[in-house]
Amino acid sequence: MANNSLKEYELNHDDLIREDSFKVVGEKKDSQDLVSRPQISMAKESWLRLTKNKGAILSLFILAILIVLAIVGPYMNDYTYEQTDYDQVFQKPNNEHWLGTDRFGRDQWTRVWEGTRISLYIALLATALDLMIGVAYGSISALIGGRVDNVMQRVIEVLVGIPNLILIILLIMLMRPGIMTITIAMVITGWVNMARLVRSQVFKLKTQEFILASRALGASNSRLIKEHFIPNTLGLIIVNMMFTIPAAIFTEAFLSFIGLGLQEPLASLGVLINDGFQAMRNHFYLLLFPALVIVALMVCFNLLADGLRDALDPKMRK
Repeated sequence: MANNSLKEYELNHDDLIREDSFKVVGEKKDSQDLVSRPQISMAKESWLRLTKNKGAILSLFILAILIVLAIVGPYMNDYTYEQTDYDQVFQKPNNEHWLGTDRFGRDQWTRVWEGTRISLYIALLATALDLMIGVAYGSISALIGGRVDNVMQRVIEVLVGIPNLILIILLIMLMRPGIMTITIAMVITGWVNMARLVRSQVFKLKTQEFILASRALGASNSRLIKEHFIPNTLGLIIVNMMFTIPAAIFTEAFLSFIGLGLQEPLASLGVLINDGFQAMRNHFYLLLFPALVIVALMVCFNLLADGLRDALDPKMRK
């Protein structure tokens, strides 16, 4: 009798306990394989992180304006950067000459943006050559290793030990001062830092599992450099390149200021600052405008490089 009552109780209890009476606690089994957010590429994620850096975005905007003015600025009036007019000597900024004129009556607006374009051209050309030489040299040195690596590193140590100014003076004595002379002088030792950074990064990567797997499948050194090492060191290369550009701008301006760089009537930021320095007591505007441009270029490039370093850092990924 007791057993029958127990069975009836269990049947009635089973009717009361239904599946919809329970609530799943935690994640459902069907949703465990779903991605919580849409997948995006590393480049897009780096750009999103960069946009959160207000200083870097502002620097990028200012650099874009300066580059556009360097391209179209010299053509916004009827003057050329070397056109002289002795009736318009030392004119203050006015409706005809927006930034005034210099001691030869040359339009300062045209010369400032022509000088900005030449300085940027020299800096970008020197940076591009540093990039190509440094990446190739550092990658080869790290991949081959052994005695070849030792010899290649001794070459770098010799170049580091030679002062840049001595090399530049020797080149100017052997070659005619100009854009190519300054570029070659900066490139002779400028690629060394890039080569060292790439070499250290390749040494870290060459023992990784995916590199060993590629070697086991028969990948050549050139293919490893092109498909694995360069993409995995691209962030480091870009950041170092962005720091190299303002350094090259400063080097060109310094050389032209002390008379070892470009010469009149060519215009560069260093030449313009030198001219403005000589007349700064009575005509300060000749120094003010090129100085503002070179300061803006160097500050903006450095801020943008800092922002890119944070944006491209894998440790910053969330």
